Amino acid sequence: MNLDRLSLLLEQFRVRAHLFYNGSLCGVTRFSAQPGRAFLHILRRGQLSVRHDPRDPVPEIMTIDRPSLLFYPRPLEHAFYDLPEEGSDFTCATLDFDGGEHHPLARSLPDLIIVPLEEAAGLEQALDLLFAETESVRCGHRLLADRLFEIVLLQLLRWLFDHPDRCEIPVGLFRGLSHPPVARALLAIQADPGRDWTVQSLAQEAKMSRSAFAVQFKHWVGDTPADYLAQWRLSLACQRLAQGQSAKRIALDLGYANPSALSRLFRQRTGQSMRQWLAARQSA
Repeated sequence: MNLDRLSLLLEQFRVRAHLFYNGSLCGVTRFSAQPGRAFLHILRRGQLSVRHDPRDPVPEIMTIDRPSLLFYPRPLEHAFYDLPEEGSDFTCATLDFDGGEHHPLARSLPDLIIVPLEEAAGLEQALDLLFAETESVRCGHRLLADRLFEIVLLQLLRWLFDHPDRCEIPVGLFRGLSHPPVARALLAIQADPGRDWTVQSLAQEAKMSRSAFAVQFKHWVGDTPADYLAQWRLSLACQRLAQGQSAKRIALDLGYANPSALSRLFRQRTGQSMRQWLAARQSA
């Protein structure tokens, strides 16, 4: 499929990686859940037990016994249990998503993705560069490692587009982007979120009939086109509020006649006014 499904999305909603550990882990290491923060762990050698709170929507105990990549797209507390006599080598980074819980990718991926490195075709070169950079201390090595982690994430997302069933990608944005006609409509919304989109105009972008498009969009994305457009605009509004833009400017850019219309959408979907949401975010 000759569509760039990631560039515009990641330009509008950035993800920033920060290397925070490289080396062996022994005993128990806990990783707390923080709003808007994800984790990307790469197990290079050894094995470990991963444990989660039994109330979370992932297995409580998992054993990883071969080099693998573990990606937590959303805040989820987890702990690594490692045998001291074995030792496991890790390279780990935190990922900060623009828009926090409203980041479209964070919302559309599973709570945990595990990919054995031997299966992740296309990641080898990026991983080799990352490992080489983390094993030596040179000028700018931490900054370069951060950027290489972002490249690894991008390569992983590419791989997931080609293997959505392998990691049980749920219905949502990511699934929709894996389906070419629906992806064309999603990319059109991303490129011009303030346009007065209708089901008919989006169906034209998808090169489908109106009725067929509505069915396929709901099947792959899980929302109607109107609901998805509203959620996309809400995500953009949250991001721009956090950047300091005024409600009036945001409303006009996103296709609303006045700030009141945006305020109604905001309260309906978040349960808060824009001012309350921003104050809570700043307090956190």
